[in-house]
Parts: sequence; C-alpha cells; structure tokens
Amino acid sequence: MANNLEPSKLHGADVLRTASVGLHTRKLRAALSALGIMIGIAAMVGVLGLSESSKSDLLAQLDRLGTNLLTVQAGTGIGIGSGELPEEAAGMISRIGPVETTSTISAVDANVFKTDFVPAGQTGGITVQAVDVNLLETLAGGVSDGKFLDAATSDYPTAVLGSVAAERLGIREVSGTQQVWLGDQWFTVIGVLNQFELNPDLDRAALVGFAAAAEYLDHDNVPTSILVRANPDYIDEVTAVLSATANPQNPEEVEVARPSDALEAKEAADDAFTALFLGLGAVALLVGGVGIANVMVISVLERRAEIGLRRALGATKRHVAVQFLGEALLLSAIGGIGGVALGWAVTGVYANIRGWDTLIPPLAIGGGIAAALLIGAIAGLYPAIRAARLSPTEALRSA
Repeated sequence: MANNLEPSKLHGADVLRTASVGLHTRKLRAALSALGIMIGIAAMVGVLGLSESSKSDLLAQLDRLGTNLLTVQAGTGIGIGSGELPEEAAGMISRIGPVETTSTISAVDANVFKTDFVPAGQTGGITVQAVDVNLLETLAGGVSDGKFLDAATSDYPTAVLGSVAAERLGIREVSGTQQVWLGDQWFTVIGVLNQFELNPDLDRAALVGFAAAAEYLDHDNVPTSILVRANPDYIDEVTAVLSATANPQNPEEVEVARPSDALEAKEAADDAFTALFLGLGAVALLVGGVGIANVMVISVLERRAEIGLRRALGATKRHVAVQFLGEALLLSAIGGIGGVALGWAVTGVYANIRGWDTLIPPLAIGGGIAAALLIGAIAGLYPAIRAARLSPTEALRSA
C-alpha cells in the first residue's frame, strides 16, 4: 500500500506564532532578557551617533574657521634665546607670496580694574593685549556688541573686551560710557567680541591698539605672536619658511603652530574614547546574549511536556529546533530594535544640548540589528539543539 502521507511543513507564519508563545507566557522574563540586548545595542548606536555628530560639528567648525591659520611665536625654554620676535617679523612674513593676511599681538604688562580704587577693583585672570586692526579678519572672529578697533580708535584710550573678560567685568552691552582702568589710565570700552575658537587666550583679554599701548601704557610693542592666514594650497610650504622669515638670524628660536591642529587632536582623543565605549557596548551585548541563552535553556527544561506532545503529534526535530531558535531570534530582534531606538533618542537629546546636528550612521542602525540577531542566533543554538534531541517518550514521561 503506497504511503500518501506528506511530510509535515512549518511555514514562516507558523514559526513566528510558535516562537512567540514562550514570550507571551513569560512576559517579564522575556522583557528582562531583551533588555540586556537593548542596553548593548543602545550603547553602540549612541556612541557611533555621538561620534558622527561630533565629527560633523568639527568639520563645520574647521570649514568656518579654516585650517590655514598659523601662529608664529618666539620659542621659550633654556637655551632658546631672548624669547622675543623681531619687530620687523610681521612685515617680512607678509611678503611671503601665499600669505593672505597677518596680525600681530603683543602682551602688555598691565592689569585690568573695574575702578581706579586699586586693588579693590582688580579683576583677576584678565590680560591686556595690544593688537592691530587686522585681528578679526585673520582670526575669522566677530563682534558681539559695539565695534572693533579701527585706524582712528586704535590711537586713543579705547579697548575691546574678549567674551570672558566682558563677562567677568559685567559688561554685556556697549553704550560708549563703560570704562575700565588699565595701568593708570581709563580706557573706554567700544566693543565686546564673540568667542575666539582658535585663540581662546584672547577671550580673557582687554584689547587695545598699538599706538594707544605705546602712549598710555608705556609699552614697547614687541610682538608676542603673529597670526598668519595663508593660501590653503600652500600651507605646508609657508609653514616651512616661516621660522627663517620671521627671524633670519636665529630661525631655531621661532615656533610655528597651527591652532586647528588642537581641534583635530581633540577629535582624535574622542575617537579613542569612542573605541573604548564601543568595547563596553560589545561587553553589554555579550552579557545580554548570555542572558538569552540562560533563559532559553530554562525554557527548554520547563517545556519538556510541550516538546514531547508536539513530537508525538508529528513535529520533527527540525521543527522543534526552529521554534526555540526563532524564539531566541525574536527576543534579540526586540532588544535590537529597542536598542537602536534608545540609542537614537539619547544621541538626539545630547546632540541638541551641544547644538550639534543629530547624525546616526546607517551602519550603526543596520549593524546594531544584525549584531543583535547574530548574538540571538548564537545564544539560542544550543537550547534549540537540546530541545530537538528530546525524545517524545522521555519528554512526556517527565511531565
């Protein structure tokens, strides 16, 4: 007699339905198991998202400020020399072909006071710097209120305050009547600057013109540093000749730096922390996988009667294995999707606080869910095999 019985089949919808049975009947355990995966994926997505958002902000910052700013200073230290740049250094540097603009800064030996009642009115941490009228153009800076020094005002006792200096002095708006006591002279405040991202020292300074510094503060106007904007295509060539141009007799006494390198170094440090936090996220993900494996093994032991009954009704070993493997994958998928959503939300909140654009790399989304499924498949493989190997009689006898 011919055997007309067809082998039993388990369709995709059947796999999903049977795999979700264990989750419905043990909701708290399933939620706690998925939570481990969720935390790991959220950590990884959040770290990658914050790193990408930070890099985007840095690139926008560098585009705005430019990477073609160079700072020339006299070297300091034992055996370096006088620690001063020649007075004609700025003029010689400006003759270099690719140099677009230069600006000279000279530190003034004077204190800043709120009143002429010394020392009660002294405000610590504020320096006095003599600058030329090209400073804002060279540093790509801006004025928050008032105006900057020009050819006329730089000859008179007028001052422009850096953002931090203005805050410490309690000056937020310029009316033309505010004054500060520099040395033994009142200087009228004519402007407050925005933050200098490439030269934060100027944020804590009162800026005066060279002519005013010489006449009212008895300053010699020897350059402390020279800011140089050069054609970006020739930045390396300009850097190579700056020392010899600024001080032909002793080029080894000149230091040349690029302020934007500090921003890039900070980003490199952030990348190191990104790798560290990714590692911690991977550990959390592994712990979540171990949790799923543990829950699935316990589930197999608790559901021996169910397994035996299904086998007795015609389910094959493959069907039982697929059921428990599907349950593990479903758990990890829930954790993975929830982790991506949580990581995205955390990134959005933090980026909004820092004023960044929220950027989540597609790799973080797809990779996070794929990693969760992979961990779930590995975690559920042993319990699925163990469930499939149970014989119907043994499973029913133990019920």
